[in-house]
Amino acid sequence: MKLILAPMEGLADFWVRQALTDVGRYDWCVSEFVRVSGQLLPPRVFYRWCPELKQGSRTRAGIPVHVQLLGSDPACMAENAARAVELGAPAIDLNFGCPAKTVNRHRGGAVLLDEPDVVHTVTAAVRRAVPSSITVSVKMRLGNEEDALAVDNARAVEAAGAAWLTVHGRTKRQGYRPPAYWDRISHIREAISLPVIANGEIWTPEDARRCQHESGCQDLMLGRGAVADPWLVNALRDEGRATRWEDIPPVLSRFLADVIGTGTDAQVAGRVKQWLSYLRRQWPQAGVLLEQIKRESDPQAMAPFLAAPMSGQAASE
Repeated sequence: MKLILAPMEGLADFWVRQALTDVGRYDWCVSEFVRVSGQLLPPRVFYRWCPELKQGSRTRAGIPVHVQLLGSDPACMAENAARAVELGAPAIDLNFGCPAKTVNRHRGGAVLLDEPDVVHTVTAAVRRAVPSSITVSVKMRLGNEEDALAVDNARAVEAAGAAWLTVHGRTKRQGYRPPAYWDRISHIREAISLPVIANGEIWTPEDARRCQHESGCQDLMLGRGAVADPWLVNALRDEGRATRWEDIPPVLSRFLADVIGTGTDAQVAGRVKQWLSYLRRQWPQAGVLLEQIKRESDPQAMAPFLAAPMSGQAASE
């Protein structure tokens, strides 16, 4: 079973990838997408979205990071894929799943799933542009407005020479609203010989087992569920006890120390609050802690709250 940390725009950036892979045993991560539009991008753009390129394309804990590209122009995508490899990318992932309106309006992401021929042409161009030792993979949704072309897109990816396909079990129209339709991923898996990785709405070990059963996929990509439980990946590997609340504040404390100075004080404080918002899905203590610091905009003032976490009993009183 392979377990991968998903690319999540505006959530799982370099700092979150670093924090999550410090404690979780992932096989690899995928960077936030690098938007390709009409030009060969300078190295600084790749370094912005994947700073790990400067450290051997690995996180602090040594987990490989694949570079994800998003775009629709085959020649330009190919040229930028080659540039990413020159900079040290160990693998290239192509994004045909982003549901963002701005991206879709400029013919990027999930909207391209209405055009399987374009999906094929882009994937094939990137495959030809990089050395055979560099894997090229694709991430897609079930479709754009509907999933009628799901198998056509999967076959297009396979014919183009991709090494594997990750499928998020919702269309663009369905966004991130529960449920994810894992059973429909099984239709794709049965239609192609490529390895298929299932993604979407995996928050708990029970979700993961149901996803594997319904999709027929053993390999999983974890997204928001990994943020909501940093130890989820280890629980799926049967590596001991479930996460306790006491495990969480040290992760947040180190994360806060890492991100101080990477933006304004308000931005840094907002990042910790954002993470706590996900954590409170499982732990009421996170909600209590968020309430204590929600008006705080000084990261240094937030640090003592994370350094002295309340016990489960105190949080429930």
